[in-house]
Amino acid sequence: MILVYTHKITPRIRYIFKHLLTRILLIPVDFTSKVEEFVAHNGPKLSYTKTPLGGEFFIKSNPLLFEQGVNDLEITLNKWDEVPCFFSTNLKSAIPFDIFAASFYLVTRYEEYLPHVKDVHGRYSAEQSLAYKKGFLEKPVVDIWAYKFLKLLKEKFPEYECKTRTYNYISTIDIDNAFAYKHKSLIRSLGGFFNDLFKFRLLNVLYRLAVIFNLKDDPFDTFQKILRLKKEYNVKTIFFFLIGDYTTFDTNVSASKSKYRLLIKQMGDYAKVGLHPSYFTMEKAKLLKKEKERLESITNSPVKSSRQHYLRFSLPETYQHLIDLEIEEDYSMGYASNVGFRASTCTPFYFYDLDFEIQTPLKIFPFALMDTTLNDYMKLTPKQSLGRIRDLKNEVQAVNGTFITLFHNESLSDYLRWKGWKRLYESMLKVANS
Repeated sequence: MILVYTHKITPRIRYIFKHLLTRILLIPVDFTSKVEEFVAHNGPKLSYTKTPLGGEFFIKSNPLLFEQGVNDLEITLNKWDEVPCFFSTNLKSAIPFDIFAASFYLVTRYEEYLPHVKDVHGRYSAEQSLAYKKGFLEKPVVDIWAYKFLKLLKEKFPEYECKTRTYNYISTIDIDNAFAYKHKSLIRSLGGFFNDLFKFRLLNVLYRLAVIFNLKDDPFDTFQKILRLKKEYNVKTIFFFLIGDYTTFDTNVSASKSKYRLLIKQMGDYAKVGLHPSYFTMEKAKLLKKEKERLESITNSPVKSSRQHYLRFSLPETYQHLIDLEIEEDYSMGYASNVGFRASTCTPFYFYDLDFEIQTPLKIFPFALMDTTLNDYMKLTPKQSLGRIRDLKNEVQAVNGTFITLFHNESLSDYLRWKGWKRLYESMLKVANS
């Protein structure tokens, strides 16, 4: 256990010290604001305040963790060895930056509470983030800082031994369209048929007819392959099913279709199943509740995990809605346009609500990359994509973090825009597990 002295113990201090010390470094932590208690403590200890008490391991504190609410902060980026960092300290401090305040800024998504221009889907865009602007989006800098801090702490307390966590991998699959052609309503099937015909997409027309008349398998029905690979590579896999009503942005098979309901139940027998709340649930809490209850009626079990469709969420409102519905885990923390670490950490963390200044029970699982980001936004080939995947995985493995990827059942289909991408998922599993 490490004892932290600070002149004022705030919820922010408890939250971020526990993330860095306990969740990343597996070191239990306690706090005191009494000098005599700190002096009497025999084990590892550090002071986090404005001036050192004596010759202890001292970190000069930035005011951020003693404030409330959100202010427009001026951030100057420098380097700690080769790693980008900010909130510099002084010569008396054992480390050159207040990594706890800097980590709080990044992990809580502080900047997303500040005024910003939303993208076409009402999302906070990667391009506005500090990590993107300063070129560290593809590095889990919070975890890197924590391990640099640990090295100095061990030099100060060489007799102290702490555990080391292990790297792990989670594959998540979003089911936006369970089937390309099967089990759609007659109106949708006819509409799609004539649309393809009108645009002279004759191969699509033939493929559609072959699937509807059971001459070919539906191209998006890749579920047995995903389950086979899950078993072969012993991968933890989570399926997020979109079951909202049909809209321009929500085009899945109707949740009233027995074949779709059966598919959800079958996947639930072999893997974890979560909710993929539809496009408009970002601002409609009642719609979110309706979809959660709909999925629970299919699986006959409580829904505890969720990922927003189109990664549409707004802080803190969307997360507050999830908490109200007793959702325990959210997997939406990432960008659609860029790979990397939106919260600059590859360690699952609890959502800290800056409106109410409390740590909430909602656990956030940040993902590092998405198949549509690689293909649609970054315009990479499957070979180039595997290189980026390997780089991100190496960054996570270097800090023994949790590597989370987001793929869709469609990208294993080798059909339409996914032509040539069929083998990438398996190649990624090999890389992630190596």
